[in-house]
Amino acid sequence: MMIVFLGPPGAGKGTQAETISKEKKIPHISSGNLLREAVEAGTETGKKARNYIEKGLLVPDQIVVDIIKDRILKNDSKAGFVLDGFPRTLSQAKVLDEMLKNLGKSLDMVFYFSVSRESVVQRLSGRLICGTCGANYHKIYVPSSKDGLCDKCGGKLNQRADDKPETILERLRVYHEQTEGLIDYYKKSGILREILSDDRRIEMITKNISDIIEDTVQKKSLIGRGVN
Repeated sequence: MMIVFLGPPGAGKGTQAETISKEKKIPHISSGNLLREAVEAGTETGKKARNYIEKGLLVPDQIVVDIIKDRILKNDSKAGFVLDGFPRTLSQAKVLDEMLKNLGKSLDMVFYFSVSRESVVQRLSGRLICGTCGANYHKIYVPSSKDGLCDKCGGKLNQRADDKPETILERLRVYHEQTEGLIDYYKKSGILREILSDDRRIEMITKNISDIIEDTVQKKSLIGRGVN
């Protein structure tokens, strides 16, 4: 299964992507993580991305596409993947479709995580990250046992600069501006599935996604056997 998870910052798509990745035994491909890894490793693509990131600019489509393409071509992605954070724009979506077409493949479905602005602000403004090992916590939902310290390594927990309320609202504005055409594009393709993630338990959302995937797999199997 080749799946894309779309949604604004704080929608919970990363958490769900990790769970579905393990459940379906397909890799979780996060564009954000790949960019950070490339920058830290000092690769040629990472060096190009760093120039934009350090200036607070969006990384150009081609750099992101190159990183995603390299990851998709690895052997563990042949059976499928969960793409998280990519595509973010209509142009990226079209490039992804062309990339997969050249490999004789296509996306099976796109999950769009719908969440209110209020929920996003509450989720992200309470998020804390360990400065040493990168473990994630939340002041309300996943607090550490020791205030301000990581349970795993004892490192100091920090709030990301872009998780402040005023910054979150700007990120949401930019996100919706960029993705409006993207959502319509996948709707017309008939592969978009909307997931309501406001005030719902993580386990309920996971089951909803799993059920949709299994239903799609069964329908494709029947079509493949010529059963209508």
